[in-house]
Amino acid sequence: QVHLVESGGGLVQTGDSLRLSCEASGRTISTYTMGWFRQAPGKDREFVAGITWGGGPAYYADSVRGRFTISRDNAANTVRLQMNSLKLEDTAAYYCAASSVAWSRRRIDYPFWGQGTQVTVSS
Repeated sequence: QVHLVESGGGLVQTGDSLRLSCEASGRTISTYTMGWFRQAPGKDREFVAGITWGGGPAYYADSVRGRFTISRDNAANTVRLQMNSLKLEDTAAYYCAASSVAWSRRRIDYPFWGQGTQVTVSS
């Protein structure tokens, strides 16, 4: 069992940056693909970014590629999401998740989830 806790969300303005962190406990994340998903009000939870257990390469949703960067520190059992040039449409609850499936973008492949952290981007 992997327990995940996200942090770092907040209220920012368009163009600002924010870094989310996901701390894992219970098991090492070194053998898991780690992903970030997000869910805006009234919308389905969508894939944002993922990184395989080897530490790369990372893969991204088209909507965030070039602006967001996912990274992992297996020694610290932590995954981060650096978000730059934030847009209004990035407003959502962001979730960290762990999967045994490499390169997955599907929610169904991620059995372990955090509770989420809210990111709100205002103009």
